Amino acid sequence: MRAGDPLLVALLARCSFPPSGPVVCGLSGGADSLALVALAVAGGLDVTAIHVDHGLRPDSTDEAHTVAGLAGQLGVALVRRRVDVSAGANVEERARRARHDALGAGALLGHTADDRAETLLINLLRGAGTAGLSAMGPGPTRPILGLRRHETAALCAHLGLTPVIDPTNEDRRYVRNRIRHEVLPLLADVAGRDVVALLNRTADVVAADARALRQALDGLVTADARVLAALPEDVAAAAVRHWLLDAGERPDRDGVARVLAVARGRQRACELPGGHRVERHQQHLRIIAGHAVS
Repeated sequence: MRAGDPLLVALLARCSFPPSGPVVCGLSGGADSLALVALAVAGGLDVTAIHVDHGLRPDSTDEAHTVAGLAGQLGVALVRRRVDVSAGANVEERARRARHDALGAGALLGHTADDRAETLLINLLRGAGTAGLSAMGPGPTRPILGLRRHETAALCAHLGLTPVIDPTNEDRRYVRNRIRHEVLPLLADVAGRDVVALLNRTADVVAADARALRQALDGLVTADARVLAALPEDVAAAAVRHWLLDAGERPDRDGVARVLAVARGRQRACELPGGHRVERHQQHLRIIAGHAVS
């Protein structure tokens, strides 16, 4: 990469990379993750890339070799990690969890504004509240969230990088793919304009409301079932939602209601969408990992 490359400089100005130091970047081999690594390198960071192989496709090993070559082109060290995610119910969510666990806390991810718009719509279809509709807001692990997917593809072409094409991104059995290929184009047609920027603006407004709500809830001992049982319904639901989000869960309205039922002693335990379980033990709620949803 050329120092002072105008395209790199322009895109970096819209990113939020740390000013210096070592970073870990997720590198799937797609255009977004390639752009993430390229921009991190251009920003002067000491980059280690991690490629996570879910083993869900028969060609995943060959793909890992291709990604290693791309990492070499970018001049970064690559760590390859294999996780086992079996096909079946909630495969997208289970794969996401496994990938994040393999990357580790603090890893930089190649999420773009397009991903954020898709996530807002997915969460809307799940009946999510304000926290869910803030849709993967800006933060230290999402430095290229201000970029668009067409811009990451353009950067790869500019740098002579050929992204890995994941055929599952075209599989319409997955909700995100239908949102990406069917719903967003339809909304753009109805609105007569690109709606990704509008959806990101909505997510920013909802995120501000969610922050205000969280400040109002500060001080509540959320995992204390007795405290929750004594709160008004709406306040208790908001407290549970934030507790689940802080624990890495992705609660919908029904899931929050089930947890409240456990807090109030109406049932002993309940399942969460990602396969975990909430149990009540000595008047406290706890999340138990590793329970598969049937």
